[in-house]
Amino acid sequence: MTTVESNSILKNMNQHISKYLPNSPKEREYTEKQLSFLDNLLKTGGDPKKAAELAGYSEGTYSQVIKTLKQEMIELASEVLAQSAPQAAFKLIEVMNSDVAIPQSNVKIQAAQTILDRIGLGKADRIDVNHTVDSSQGTLFILPAKSSVEIEDADYNEVS
Repeated sequence: MTTVESNSILKNMNQHISKYLPNSPKEREYTEKQLSFLDNLLKTGGDPKKAAELAGYSEGTYSQVIKTLKQEMIELASEVLAQSAPQAAFKLIEVMNSDVAIPQSNVKIQAAQTILDRIGLGKADRIDVNHTVDSSQGTLFILPAKSSVEIEDADYNEVS
C-alpha cells in the first residue's frame, strides 16, 4: 500500500476546504480530535473506526464523527487520488511498453484508469455537431413552444 504524506494534506485543509464547502465559513475551526481523526484516517488506510479510536473518540461515536467531517473526508480522498494519479499514469505506460507478460495487468490497468477517471483525466466523450445551411433548401425556423387552447362552451351554428 502506498503511504500518503498526511501532514501536507492536513496543513492546507483550512485553505482548501472553503472551495469544497461553498456554504460554510471561509475557514472552519477544527478541534484537536477532529484533526487527529483526519490524520489517523490517512494513517489507517481509510478505516474510520480505527481513526476515531486513535483520535480519542469513545467507542460507537465514529458514525457521528463521519457525519460531522463528511466533506473533509471526501476532500482527503480526492487528495489521495490526486497524489496517486502520476503513479497510475506511469503504470499504464509501463504495461503498454512491456515486452513481457505482467501478472494481473488487466486488473492494474483498470485500477489505473479508474483513478485517472476520478480525478478528471479519463477519456472525454465528445460529440461533433456540424450543421450547414443550404440557402436553396430553405431556412431553419425555431418556433415557440405550443401552448394549450381552451375552448369555452358557446352556441355554434352549423355550416353546410
